[in-house]
Amino acid sequence: MEKEGFLVLDKEPGMTSHDCVAIARRALGTKKVGHAGTLDPMATGILVLGFGNGTRLLQYITEGDKTYLATVVLGAATVTDDREGEIISTADTSAVTDEAIRASLQSMIGTIAQRPSSVSAVKIDGERAYDRVRAGEKVELPSRQVTITQLDISRIARVDNQIQIDIEVTCSAGTYIRAIARDCGDALGVGGHLSALRRTRVGAFDLSKSISLAQLKEGDFTALALVDLAAQTFPVRKLALDEVLELSFGRALVSNPSEEIFAAISSDNRLIALLANRDGRAKPISVFAAAN
Repeated sequence: MEKEGFLVLDKEPGMTSHDCVAIARRALGTKKVGHAGTLDPMATGILVLGFGNGTRLLQYITEGDKTYLATVVLGAATVTDDREGEIISTADTSAVTDEAIRASLQSMIGTIAQRPSSVSAVKIDGERAYDRVRAGEKVELPSRQVTITQLDISRIARVDNQIQIDIEVTCSAGTYIRAIARDCGDALGVGGHLSALRRTRVGAFDLSKSISLAQLKEGDFTALALVDLAAQTFPVRKLALDEVLELSFGRALVSNPSEEIFAAISSDNRLIALLANRDGRAKPISVFAAAN
């Protein structure tokens, strides 16, 4: 079994991201497992898991953009902005046109101010917002800037006095798809929530690289190597042997032209460090391997 690397799990519904981490710890035989980008229990799709030294690269994956398939329901608002929450209002949707729906959703494309759901994992004074809501507190989080680069509608259907809209969204880290559903319903005056969510891509990782929960439990997988993920995430700087030696002692190198952060990879294809240009030098911000 590999000691470090990454797994791209296709999460099943009804599980928390922490549940998936716990299963991975047992399957991999290590406590050092983390994930990039939380998925709600009702959501399915890509959850990138890092283990061993892989946990130190997860923050950089989280910063990348993500793609989702989702179903928005108009005509009912819920306390959680998704189907798992208590319905707090309903409305007649018969006057809502397809054109109005398209205009509302298209207006969200670009860099916008979005208010996270009250039951999100955002922390308030060190406590998760969803814990405060579950304790009976009314929570309204401040808006934050997010970027939505794609928002395509594939279907609009009218079912049982509600409207169901299937969408595909590509967005920056920190974007809440539940908030898109809520805000669309609010803009149209009928309320809205999310009824289905599937994450199909995180940064460079899509479902073609994923494994199932059963494969994880059975050990039927090959982990992605640190060096491969780093090469997909950052510009690469190939190192001479003397540079590997310098980095193994935490020393800086001659700066790399124009790149803010880059992966330093040895001639035998090992990830040695992540480097950042600072004060005219390429300084290690994380060292992964010592010289052989």
